[in-house]
Amino acid sequence: MAEVVWPDWAAMAPAIILTLTALMLFLVDSLNPRKTSGAVLSGIATVGSLVALGITGWFLAAGTGEEAITLYDGALVVDTMSLFFALIFTSVTALVTVASFDYLRGSPNQGEYYILVVLAATGMTLMASANSLAVVFVSLELASLPSYALVAILKQNRGSVEAGLKYFLIGALSSAIFAYGISLVYGVTGSLKLADVAASLNGGFEPLAGVLGVGVLMVLGGFAFKTATVPFHFWAPEAYEGAPAPISAFLSSASKAAGFAVAFRVFVTGFPIEAVAGTIDWVLAFQILAVVTMTLGNFAAATQDKVKRMLAYSSIGHAGYALIGLAALYGQPGNNEWVMGGAMLHLLVYGFMNTGAFLFIALVEHWGVGRTFEDYNGLATKAPIASVAMTAFMFSLAGLPPFAGFMSKYVLFMGAIGAGFWWLAAVGAVNSALSLFYYSRVVKAIWIEDPATEFEFQDRPVGLYVAIVAAAIMTVALLPAFGPVTDEAFAAAASLFA
Repeated sequence: MAEVVWPDWAAMAPAIILTLTALMLFLVDSLNPRKTSGAVLSGIATVGSLVALGITGWFLAAGTGEEAITLYDGALVVDTMSLFFALIFTSVTALVTVASFDYLRGSPNQGEYYILVVLAATGMTLMASANSLAVVFVSLELASLPSYALVAILKQNRGSVEAGLKYFLIGALSSAIFAYGISLVYGVTGSLKLADVAASLNGGFEPLAGVLGVGVLMVLGGFAFKTATVPFHFWAPEAYEGAPAPISAFLSSASKAAGFAVAFRVFVTGFPIEAVAGTIDWVLAFQILAVVTMTLGNFAAATQDKVKRMLAYSSIGHAGYALIGLAALYGQPGNNEWVMGGAMLHLLVYGFMNTGAFLFIALVEHWGVGRTFEDYNGLATKAPIASVAMTAFMFSLAGLPPFAGFMSKYVLFMGAIGAGFWWLAAVGAVNSALSLFYYSRVVKAIWIEDPATEFEFQDRPVGLYVAIVAAAIMTVALLPAFGPVTDEAFAAAASLFA
C-alpha cells in the first residue's frame, strides 16, 4: 500500500478543526437561537476541542514537529513547540466547555459564549505557530477580542460588565503599544518575519540602536500584558473576579500560556541576545520582571479574603515562575533547553491544576455558597469528591510532593541553577513556600473548619464534576508520566534553538 503524503497545511489541523467547530456552533445556533439546547452547544464545542486535542497528541507522538513545517513563506511554523502549546490550549478548552454546560444552564447568549471560547482558542493556537510579527499581532487580537466579550458576557451582572470594560480598555492600550513596537522593529530591520528580523540585526543596526531598543521594550510590554506580568497585571484580578469562573480558568491558564508561547518564539528567534545585548539586554529585563512578578503576586494573594481573587493574584505569581524560562537563558552553555523546557512543562501542569481550581470555584458559585474563605468552611461534608480534587489542586499549585506541580517547579528551578542563576531559583522557592500559606487556607476551610450555615445543594452538576475530576486526575497522573512529558517539553524548547 502506498504511503499517504499529507500536504503541509494539514499540520495546522488543530487550528483548522477549532475554526470549523466555531463555524458549526454559529450555524447550529443561528437556526434557532432562542431554543438551541445548551447541551448541544456544549457538546459540539467539547467534541471539537477533544478532536483537536487528539490530533495534536497524535502529531506529537508521530514526531510531526521534529522537522519544522513552514507555511505562507515562513509566516507560520509548525514544530514541536507549537504542538506542545496547542496541547495545553485544547485541553483547557475541553475542560471549560464541559464545565460551562452546568454553569450556564438557563442563561441567555450560550451560543455566543461557546463560539467566543472556541474562537479564542483558535487564536491561541495560531499564536503558538506565529513566525512573523504581523501574524503574532493578528492572532493575539483573535485571542483577545473574544476574551473581552467573554469577561463581560454576564450582562445583568455589574461586576462582569465592569471587569470586561476595564479589560478591554487596558487591552486596547496594550495592543496599541505592541503595534507601535512592531512598527519600530520593522523600521529598523525592514522585515516582520522573525528569521529575517534576526538576520538584519546580526548584519548591524548601530545607527538605529535606540529605535530598536524602544521597539523591543514595547513588544515586551505587549507580551507582559497578555501574561499578566507586573506592572501590566492590573487587569487580571478585576477580570478574573468579574468573569464567569470557567472563563477565569480559561484566561488564567490557556491565555497565559499563549502569551508565553509567543514571547518564547519572538525573543529567542527574532531578537537573538548576542545581536541586541549592546542595545537592550532583554534577559536582564525578564529577570527583573520574574522576581517582581512572582513576589508581588504571592504577597498580594496572601492578603486576599476572597478565594477567587486569591487565585487571580496567584496566577500572577505563577507567571513569574514561567518567566524564569526567559530570565535564565544564555547562562551556562547547553542549558537553554532545560530552562525553557522547564517553563513549558510548568505551563502544561499549571493548565490542569489552575483550571481545576477555578472550576471548583465555578461549582461553588453554581451552588450559591459564597466567595470568602469562611464561606467554604465545612464544604467537604457535602462535596467530598470535589473537595479532594480541590485539595490536590491547592497542594500542586503550592509545589508540594507528590503532585505534578512539585516536579514542574523542581525541573524549572534546577534548570535555573544549572544555568548559573541560583538566585532566581531561590526567589522562586521562597515564593513557593509563601504560597503554601494561602493555598492551605482553602484546604483548612474545606476540611477542618465547621460550616457557619447549613449547605443546601439542589443538584449535582455532572458537567462541572466531570471537568473537575478530569483536571484532578491529570494533575496526579502527570507525575508517573513525567518522563515522557518532560522529554516532549525539552524537545519543544530545543526546536527553538535548532
